[in-house]
Amino acid sequence: MALARYIAAKLLAGIVMIWAVATFTFFIVHSLPGSPVDAALAQKLAAGIPYEEAQQQIQAIYNFVPTDSLWSQYRDYLWRLLHGDLGQSISYGGVPVRSVILDNAPWTLSLAVVALLISFALGLGVGVLAAMKRNTASGNGLTLSGSFLHGIPTFITATLLFFIFTTKWPVFPYGDAYDINVTPGFSGPFIASVISHAILPLAAYVISGYGAWMLVTKSSVVSVLGDDFVVAAELRGITTGRKMRYIVRNAMLPLFTILALSAGYLFGGSLFIETIFNRQGLGALQFNSIGARDYPLMMGSFLVLTVSVILVNIIADLLYPIIDPRVRR
Repeated sequence: MALARYIAAKLLAGIVMIWAVATFTFFIVHSLPGSPVDAALAQKLAAGIPYEEAQQQIQAIYNFVPTDSLWSQYRDYLWRLLHGDLGQSISYGGVPVRSVILDNAPWTLSLAVVALLISFALGLGVGVLAAMKRNTASGNGLTLSGSFLHGIPTFITATLLFFIFTTKWPVFPYGDAYDINVTPGFSGPFIASVISHAILPLAAYVISGYGAWMLVTKSSVVSVLGDDFVVAAELRGITTGRKMRYIVRNAMLPLFTILALSAGYLFGGSLFIETIFNRQGLGALQFNSIGARDYPLMMGSFLVLTVSVILVNIIADLLYPIIDPRVRR
C-alpha cells in the first residue's frame, strides 16, 4: 500500500510538472514582441499571398481564432495537447509539429543515450581507479583530468572539436547525420556514414560528461571505503576482486539518481552540439525554429525535450526502491 502511494505521488508530481512547463511555454511565447500570428501573417504577405487568404491559412495553422482572448487560446492549447496535437509548423509548410519532431527525435535520442553510457562507463572505471590510488601521483593526475574536463562547458568542447577536426585537419565529415549521397537503410555504407558523422558530436558529449562521472564516482567510492563492512571484509581475508564488487555495488546507489539527471543534461546540451555540428535532431530543430519564428515548432520541441527529462526522472524515482531496498522502508 505504501509503495502504491509512493508511485501515485511520483506520477502525480510528474503530471503537475508537465502541466507547469506547458503553461510556462505558452505564456512566454505569447508574451514575445510580435505575436506568432503577426509574424506568420507578415511572412505570407511578403510572399505575395492576399491578406484574406493569408489570414485563413494562419487560422488553420494555429487552430484558433486570432481574435479570441488569451485564456480561451490557452484552454484550447491544453485541450489539443491532451489529444497529442502540437499544432502545425510554419517553416515546414503546415506539416504537423508532431510529425516533424518524430522525424528528428531518433537522432538526438540515439546519440545522447550512447554518449551517456560511454561517459558513465568511462567515468565509473577511472573514478574507482582514482579512489583506490588516492594520495598517489597517478591518482591525483586522474582527479586533475576529471576536474579540468568537468570545468569546460559543453559548447566550448564542441567548438574546439569542430575547429580542430573539421577545419584545421578535416578528418571527420561535417553537417547532417549522414552523407546526402547515401541512401538511408540498413546497409553498410549508410551505417558507416552515420557513425563517421556521429564521432565528433559523440566525443563532445562524452568529454563533457566524463569529468562529472569520474569525480562523483571517486567521492562515492572513497566514502564507502571507510564503512564497517569493508573493514570486516578485509579482516575475513576475502579476495580483492570480491571486495571491489562490494564497494562498487554500494557506491553505485547515489550514482543512479545522478544518471537520470545526466540524461536530462544531455538532452539539453543537444541544442549546442547539434547546432555547432549542423546535425539533424531536436536541439537543432529548436534552434532553427527560434530563428524562423516558427512558434508552434518552438513550443512543441521545447515541450518534448522538457517532458523527456521529467519522464526519465520519474522512471528513476520508481526504480530506486528496487535497486535499494532500504528506500522501501
